Amino acid sequence: MERNIELLAPAGYYEGFEAALGAGADAVYVGGAMFGARAYARNFDEDELLRAIDVAHIHGKKLYLTVNTLLKNRELKEELVSYLKPYYNAGLDAVIVQDMGVFSLIREKFPKLHIHASTQMTVTGPEGMKFLAEQGATRVVPARELSLQELSAMHKACPIEIEAFVHGALCYSYSGQCLMSSLLGGRSGNRGRCAQPCRLPYQVKNFKNREHKKGEFCPLSLKDICTIEILPEIIAAGVVSLKIEGRMKQPAYTAGVTGMYRKYLDLLYEYGPKDYHVEEKDKKYLLDLFNRGGSCTGYYKMGNGPRMMAFTNEKKTGEVSFVPIQPKEKITGELHLTPGMPAFLKVSCQGEEAIAYTGEVQHAKNQPVTRERVYSQMDKLGNTPFVWEKLDVRMPDDLFVPMKTLNEVRHLALERLEENILQKYRRDAGTEWIEKIAKEPAPKISDVVICENVPLTKTQYIPVYASCESEEAAEILCQQEEIKGIYLPYALMEKYLQTGLEKGKEMYLSLPHITRGNPPEGYIQQAQKWLQAGMTGFLVRNLETYSMLARMGLSDKCVLDHSMYTWNDEAIHFWKYQKILRNTVPLELNEKELRHRENTGSEMVVYGRLPLMHSAQCVRKNTTGCNGQEEQLTLKDRYDKEFPVKCYCDPWKMGNTKKTGPCYNIIYNSLPYGLLQEAGRVKALGVSAVRLAFTIESAKETKQITEDFVEAYQGSPVSCEYEFTKGHFKRGAE
Repeated sequence: MERNIELLAPAGYYEGFEAALGAGADAVYVGGAMFGARAYARNFDEDELLRAIDVAHIHGKKLYLTVNTLLKNRELKEELVSYLKPYYNAGLDAVIVQDMGVFSLIREKFPKLHIHASTQMTVTGPEGMKFLAEQGATRVVPARELSLQELSAMHKACPIEIEAFVHGALCYSYSGQCLMSSLLGGRSGNRGRCAQPCRLPYQVKNFKNREHKKGEFCPLSLKDICTIEILPEIIAAGVVSLKIEGRMKQPAYTAGVTGMYRKYLDLLYEYGPKDYHVEEKDKKYLLDLFNRGGSCTGYYKMGNGPRMMAFTNEKKTGEVSFVPIQPKEKITGELHLTPGMPAFLKVSCQGEEAIAYTGEVQHAKNQPVTRERVYSQMDKLGNTPFVWEKLDVRMPDDLFVPMKTLNEVRHLALERLEENILQKYRRDAGTEWIEKIAKEPAPKISDVVICENVPLTKTQYIPVYASCESEEAAEILCQQEEIKGIYLPYALMEKYLQTGLEKGKEMYLSLPHITRGNPPEGYIQQAQKWLQAGMTGFLVRNLETYSMLARMGLSDKCVLDHSMYTWNDEAIHFWKYQKILRNTVPLELNEKELRHRENTGSEMVVYGRLPLMHSAQCVRKNTTGCNGQEEQLTLKDRYDKEFPVKCYCDPWKMGNTKKTGPCYNIIYNSLPYGLLQEAGRVKALGVSAVRLAFTIESAKETKQITEDFVEAYQGSPVSCEYEFTKGHFKRGAE
């Protein structure tokens, strides 16, 4: 078996980085002072990070920096480039990125820097992976919910690297698709500040949790993953980087987990997958390091289910000793000591050489320096990253050389050797950017999408769109003259397309929130027929379905939902260059931040039950068992707030009982989000349209809410009172 698999370890601060290297990591991923998805880790300051980059390279290892949060306009325009520049120039190997605006700016300003698409991008299949490869990504970290078969299909479809989590904590939600911490407490997971409300106790209504042995019942709390037993299968699926989670953990944990995976990866190299076996004591050791109710192998071989759940927030940590190991690079050298000449030393490592000479070697007047004394002095490598593999000392027997001279020549030679090793990693961001601009042709006018919408004042007309998921709601929306367009899932589009068109509506097919695998047979063909019949386009929720449609030449038919994040103007421009129809305003920016966002060409959700989580797990299956029915459950928290949970057993919504791909749950907020009284302020933001998003509302509620919002957004005074949350419109996310 070729030794080409990367073992990637986490480090929350410098001691963790040293622990990871000492335990055998091939690469380490870290967070800096800004823009990392672990804002509450100690993280690295600039000097520590620059030092870590150099130390990693001296040892032939790699260092990756997390820039995997969503950035606001000010941060992107004023801070990102200056923050990354010193690390880029020092030779940073890659950045891990979530935001397409960040992606675009890094690609432009730092052309030689590898970009790894974060698991926060929710990449769930070959199409999304191919799209990111075309944009310049060199590696994808797919959603953690994917099976070995899905990873294998991605590997076969696209040549760029796959990095996958093999050990550590699991999120209940698809990463990047969780707003629970953000909307409930203002601490956004998309900003690295998740408060982990999924680990808290909740009551599942109509479920008696008598079987839970002790403590409070936590229906959203997953076990950690431990995949050391299935490493051969993960590698066979095409994964080239085995990622350990845990930047918030202590160095002892990092060293222990990394060391154990290093041991078994090396055994796999030596003996191959046929004779691969993990000893019980080593599995126990990993559990003793840290566990939540045991461990599981994650989603690689299991779609979901109670065996993956901890159902508790109890954390168990055993007493594991930790002795840090400082890795050393083997060097060879020649020391020449000739009377009347300077001491001369040549050293070699990793194919690089350095020489140094200093002082003066003399004939011995009394007692000459012995060869043993010279070796002893030269062996004092101290805290350097080097150890002698071989040192050839060439000297006569009758000489004298001060120990200070030997120290100086050793110090100079090793210092120059370090610099020679590191020089091949150094870059110059300024000159590279100028060269890149000079080589690229000027963009054609036809490449730029020019939006003709002008900012609206509160007295101007604004189009109102609506999405829904039930026949009752679709019936009502089709009859509402003031609704300009309707977003419907497949089965409802099949029934109401003609009605909507006859009423003069724009009609859009709502695609799944999470897409796993190909669309069901006939789905795309029918959608194309609907387009020919007058359907306007698609509501797209993820990269997978967008890329699929773009390859069909339908990018200009795509409305991006709020889950396709456009927090900053750079991200907006990225998608405009893809020629999309319009985007949806993010849910986590406040009014002030939205005033600084380019909102022309954007649609804004002004009503709806906002999704807190999209999960491959199923609350029903994990409590009362799966019945395959698209039903609704309720979670109740400690404050008696009730959160609807919808089972999406048929993600493609074709209206039949045939299973069409992995199911998912959506947990919705306890209160609807509504900007009714704020209609004038919303219109003043300059958005091109607003949207009402109906999910669990009754027919009566749908009709009343539609009428009131239409009146408000067309300038009429509002008299009705509702109990709405304003989401982040006022407060914003940290």
